[in-house]
Amino acid sequence: MAKIEMNLLLGRSIKLYLVDGTPHGVMTAEIMNWTGHVLMGPRTQLLELVQRPEMVRTGIYFLTGPDPEVAGKTLVYIGESDNVGKRLIQHNKDESKDFWERACVITSKDQNLTKAHARYLESRVIAISQGVGHASVHNATSPEYGYLPEADIADMEYFLSMVRLILPALGHEFLREKPQAAPSAPVLGGQSSDGPASVASSPIFVARSIKHGLLAQAQEIGADFVVLAGSEAQPKWIGLDAHSYKTQFDRLIEEGKLVVQLDGTKALFSEDVAFKSPSAASAIVFGRASNGRMEWKVKDTNETYADWQNDTLARVEQAKLL
Repeated sequence: MAKIEMNLLLGRSIKLYLVDGTPHGVMTAEIMNWTGHVLMGPRTQLLELVQRPEMVRTGIYFLTGPDPEVAGKTLVYIGESDNVGKRLIQHNKDESKDFWERACVITSKDQNLTKAHARYLESRVIAISQGVGHASVHNATSPEYGYLPEADIADMEYFLSMVRLILPALGHEFLREKPQAAPSAPVLGGQSSDGPASVASSPIFVARSIKHGLLAQAQEIGADFVVLAGSEAQPKWIGLDAHSYKTQFDRLIEEGKLVVQLDGTKALFSEDVAFKSPSAASAIVFGRASNGRMEWKVKDTNETYADWQNDTLARVEQAKLL
């Protein structure tokens, strides 16, 4: 019998439906061949949300908004209920959860999610969210719930994998896996973040400051530019302007991802940290606004990130012309 190999990086189709025809109102989302159903909308349209038929089902839900204590970070409350709509009405009256601006509800189209399934998913989502650290988690505790048959756990883990796939596409980052450097990539110190390396990665890039004695290494992994654990950075923001990256710099210090050394001369990345661009990464390393496309260079060469990217695009273009 011929061996059939499966490509684990198969594409997925997400079906979005804008209920009221506007991009920021109530919407639904589904993935082909997945029984899950996502319903989300702003708190200002809670009345429309709770009248949806999905809201009387069993499911899990997320309440999100800006973290009032950490600038630039999202705060999320994670819950479950066998009547999600009723639970959201209760939360709307709870002054201790005044932060939330949007609600996201996940139920099952075939209505086969039970209370036990929802409690298992809630437990796993809280634990994952706390582990990846993309958002602050409002829940005071992380309930452990493993009281499911083995087959049900397998089904819920698959269901959860689809939740983690669809939520980042809808703008919710709190479950997104941390990007992981390729196994061949050297780590300067500390531990790499957990999570499978499921996307192609770039060469190692290096940024240096001879004046301040700094050396940092990074790698482009999927959509992220990841500064590797052990990389060195300024111990404080030295830019003259109050740049938006200063908020991110201060937050990394507060979270312990950037650790100032005892002699105060530099800080070290305690883990791999993902940024949205090379410039964001170099700004944190140098403690000032920076053009990362020029600052980062392919290791052991003088080729800038910009040159490397342009050369890569040129090779692809040339290959297509041939």
